[in-house]
Amino acid sequence: MAKAATKSTSKPAKPATKTAKPAAKAAAKPATKAKAAAKPAARATAKAAQATARAAPKATARAAPKAKPAKKPGLKLSMLKPSVNNMTVRVFARAAGFDHAETDAWGLTRSPEFLARNPAHLTPMIEDKGLPRGVLWESCAIMQYLANKHGLEKFYPKAPAKRAMIDSAMFYLVGTLYPYVARATYPALGFPQYAGEVGHSDAHPDRKSEAQKAAASAIAEPLEVFHSFFRNGKPFIGGSNPSIADIRLAATLEFLAVIDYALPQWAKDYMAAMEKKLGNAYAEPAGDVRGYIAYVRSQAKA
Repeated sequence: MAKAATKSTSKPAKPATKTAKPAAKAAAKPATKAKAAAKPAARATAKAAQATARAAPKATARAAPKAKPAKKPGLKLSMLKPSVNNMTVRVFARAAGFDHAETDAWGLTRSPEFLARNPAHLTPMIEDKGLPRGVLWESCAIMQYLANKHGLEKFYPKAPAKRAMIDSAMFYLVGTLYPYVARATYPALGFPQYAGEVGHSDAHPDRKSEAQKAAASAIAEPLEVFHSFFRNGKPFIGGSNPSIADIRLAATLEFLAVIDYALPQWAKDYMAAMEKKLGNAYAEPAGDVRGYIAYVRSQAKA
């Protein structure tokens, strides 16, 4: 009985092994299928990554804007660096932020090419599309034109009464103050006097010297008019901001350094305020004028 029991107990154990094999195979098959399924998924992911990598440069190329060629300056300015009349427009062009090109016309104003465009042979001169003859000279006229064309009310107000004061200040400067400044400074600067002036004549040097001194003495009166009437307690003729009349006045006063003219304190403060307000727009052109004056003074002392 014991033997039979032993046999009967040990025999049924074999089928258990057979049953385990199919189970193991069944378990292994899904795993194999999972691996097989994983391969296409991995391949698809890799292809997608490659496609993205290829598309990225294209997208970047499309997104990056093409570099535009640099624009040619729309405004051309012919000028003389030592001149305060020219300094006026150079300061204004910079303060207004114009994209302009400057040409030094020293020694060229009497050339046939220049005279064909500008028979008055004067600087500053601008060339601008839209002008009836293509060119315009006279510093005040140039600033007025550009301010009108570009709506620069900050420098040249549209309100009739305010504009009239700016115009009056500029015309008073050109007609009264500047002739005195020219008579007093041009001989020292080495600039030719205007026809009809004593300094331009064959008069005795003593007479020329007397005329120069008389002009220097006459500057004080119109200068005070700018202070008491046109500024009238304001920082500038234009109010809190410099106007085109302020640019013209400050530039004119630069020439007085060549004769050691004793500017009143308000004028010194005014010029300093102009340079501070306009920054490099004023300082750079003024530096050219000051440099020329320093050169002239050094030559006189030599």
